[in-house]
Amino acid sequence: EIFMPQAFDRRSFLVAAGAAAAAGTLARAAGAASPAIRLGAPVSVPGGDPDALARAHRAKGYRAAYCPAIPLDDRERIRATVEAFARHDVVIAEVGRWVNLLDPDPVARGKNLATVTEGLALAEAVGARCCVDIAGSFSPTSWFGPHPENLSERFFEAAVENARKILDAVKPTRTTFCYEMMAWSLPDSPDACLRLLKAVDRKGFAVHLDPCNLVHSPERYYRSSDLVRECYAKLGPHVASVHAKDLAWEVEMAVHFREVRIGLGSIDYGVFLAEHARHTPGAPLMLEHLPNETEYDAARDRVRAVGDTIGLRFE
Repeated sequence: EIFMPQAFDRRSFLVAAGAAAAAGTLARAAGAASPAIRLGAPVSVPGGDPDALARAHRAKGYRAAYCPAIPLDDRERIRATVEAFARHDVVIAEVGRWVNLLDPDPVARGKNLATVTEGLALAEAVGARCCVDIAGSFSPTSWFGPHPENLSERFFEAAVENARKILDAVKPTRTTFCYEMMAWSLPDSPDACLRLLKAVDRKGFAVHLDPCNLVHSPERYYRSSDLVRECYAKLGPHVASVHAKDLAWEVEMAVHFREVRIGLGSIDYGVFLAEHARHTPGAPLMLEHLPNETEYDAARDRVRAVGDTIGLRFE
């Protein structure tokens, strides 16, 4: 299923087969010594009752969840959610606050900073692994869009300042704050994540891992397994939550990668799961960006099937 630009000759096949066997051996060793991976995806129930929601996750085979929408001042709903999810052994992976922390409009930027700060406070209240946002964008037309300055020192310094403000306002003790890695803004590589960790210099700052978001060139596409290995090797101890998806190359006159359901693209999930089990098995692995429950079920089944072949557990 890996996109190949030319014929795959017999020698290449044997080399690839040997590499796959080695990856499988590594994964089986990792699985034997590691706890079950916590897989999760979006799940909803009518009325949003916390116990029913937790049970619905387990019925789907998930032991991790995106945080349900809960007002920060609804202490009873927060308490009920914490108790229900703990009772059914479902970890809340992340509170998403998808706003532009670098909005060119200072009023909007201030509101967005408050939104993310509130999100981190909610993550602390429910015991989520993290609150996550992107670092932002200087684009005046898209909250996440490209801009020439999104890879600049000015961007980096602003991202550091915002992370410190958010963390210092909440002072979390059982959750973290993360910037999701992106293809066209910082952090755009494992090394950029490490640099941010050092610069922010706060115990509550962590890494949100999404290797697919770093695939922005043919080289990274062809060598995505190496990229996955690099991410986990360098960032593993700092990873709070992980997004799982797949990428396909839409062949046209310009380079165009498209997110697809796991199993329909080029990402080697044998490698992905083996590295996850080896370096950060406690971090939730969260499916995302699929249009409906049927697609999520198919992605889940694919991940579990790959895990089964290399000896990994999910429950």
